[in-house]
Amino acid sequence: VTPSMRSLTAEEYVEAFKSFLDHSTEHQCMDEFNKEEMPNIMAGLGNGKSAINVLGVGSGTGEQDLKMIRILQAAHPGVFIDNEIVEPNPQHVAAYKELVNQAPDLQNVSFIWHQLTSSDYEQQVKDKGAHKKFDFIHMIQMLYRVEDILNTIKFFHSCLDHHGKLLIIILSDSSGWASLWKKYRHCLPSTDSGHYVTSNGITNILKRLGVEYHIYEYPSGWDITECFIEGDPVGARMLDFLTGTKNFLGTAPPGLRQRLQEALCQPECSSKKDGRIIFNNNLSMIVVES
Repeated sequence: VTPSMRSLTAEEYVEAFKSFLDHSTEHQCMDEFNKEEMPNIMAGLGNGKSAINVLGVGSGTGEQDLKMIRILQAAHPGVFIDNEIVEPNPQHVAAYKELVNQAPDLQNVSFIWHQLTSSDYEQQVKDKGAHKKFDFIHMIQMLYRVEDILNTIKFFHSCLDHHGKLLIIILSDSSGWASLWKKYRHCLPSTDSGHYVTSNGITNILKRLGVEYHIYEYPSGWDITECFIEGDPVGARMLDFLTGTKNFLGTAPPGLRQRLQEALCQPECSSKKDGRIIFNNNLSMIVVES
């Protein structure tokens, strides 16, 4: 009897995500954005205040957060940075704390972790009735996992101080994910509870909310060649990440497996380079004004 398909648990997701990062240029793509655009974005924050408040929503293990904190430090030397983090995964929180412990250059930064989902955090803030305001809020690759995207954006936008900025990083509509979700949804198992949302979905919401934003597009690729090698453990983990399913290869009906692998090879999803299959993982960086 074939075991039935089920979604990844939080721990399994961490494992699958790691294999994705190891084989994609996701972080290099964010580094590119950090280098080209972030110094300018950061320079306009804080408006001469002695402390700058930052909130990371769904910060994961903190690598990207700390890169942005360092850009902020460079843009505002000597200014105190009050950094709060909302992250539900206990393993991620532990890894983030470890990263901070090993960093000697963060003396003027304070850290508060809330091990909560964004909606639990929102509820907590509303229950308290006190609204702390932030100069910079970022939501990196996390809106796929929230129940109500419009109200989540609306709430965190309301947490911005004057001249504050909200950064949303999300998959681009030019990415392979977008066509996989739109065109080949029938190739994906129905176990995953995530939202299939890309940059257009977010900008439509921002237009509805009547807020001003700028969008930056950055190319990124993910080498998925191993997905097509029979019995390859790395490929198996990649397919788990792609589908949000535990042991996709072992539990998916053969027809579904075949359809997914065929879809992944389509030009709107991936391209061939030096004999490797590179899935298009383009990102949109959306900077929303307060």
